[in-house]
Amino acid sequence: MADKTTAPESGGAATGPLAACWSCKGPVAAAALFCHVCGAVQPPREVDAYTRLGFEPRFDIDPAELDKRYLGFQRNLHPDRFARKSPREKAIAESQAMSLNEAYETLKDAVRRAQALLARAGIASPVGESRTIEDRELLMEAMEVREALEEAADLDALQRLASRAQQEEAGCLKALTAAFAERDWDEAARQTTRLKYWRKFAEELRGKRAVLAGASS
Repeated sequence: MADKTTAPESGGAATGPLAACWSCKGPVAAAALFCHVCGAVQPPREVDAYTRLGFEPRFDIDPAELDKRYLGFQRNLHPDRFARKSPREKAIAESQAMSLNEAYETLKDAVRRAQALLARAGIASPVGESRTIEDRELLMEAMEVREALEEAADLDALQRLASRAQQEEAGCLKALTAAFAERDWDEAARQTTRLKYWRKFAEELRGKRAVLAGASS
């Protein structure tokens, strides 16, 4: 589903908390790339990824809209546009570009996006392994599939585990959408931990697949 929030490519998010422009001292939106009065590029300020890229704080984000908005902002910070600017403005533009990269990577990744939403709600980020132990259901699942992974002796067995991991990840994403929509923070934190676990398991699975494929070639 596309996010309905819009942000002008040339100016960054124009709403939200205000700050003072470093150049003209006038008020400027904290997430704005440029001062809407004097046009000076603005330094990145303490805003979260959603605010920086002008998205509403919800779990479902349209990937195409995310790419479009990110690339639009980055075009306005391209070094060629600052070739005749002062060293200070060049440095500010570079730091803005880095902050946009970080925000983009956060919103692009489902786990980091969920953690960002939990942080907005004042909830500490789930800490992978420790939360896994607290979640008895996940702990039992983890023991089951790790044993199966250790015993897997061929690529067919690994494929069955890969299909299981894909199904579990899809289930986590669906549950996260519902939990955030209902502002059920405990369930959102639980599903974030589950998603982190199943993605880590998928990485381990790919590693063993490479070993078995190499042994059979």
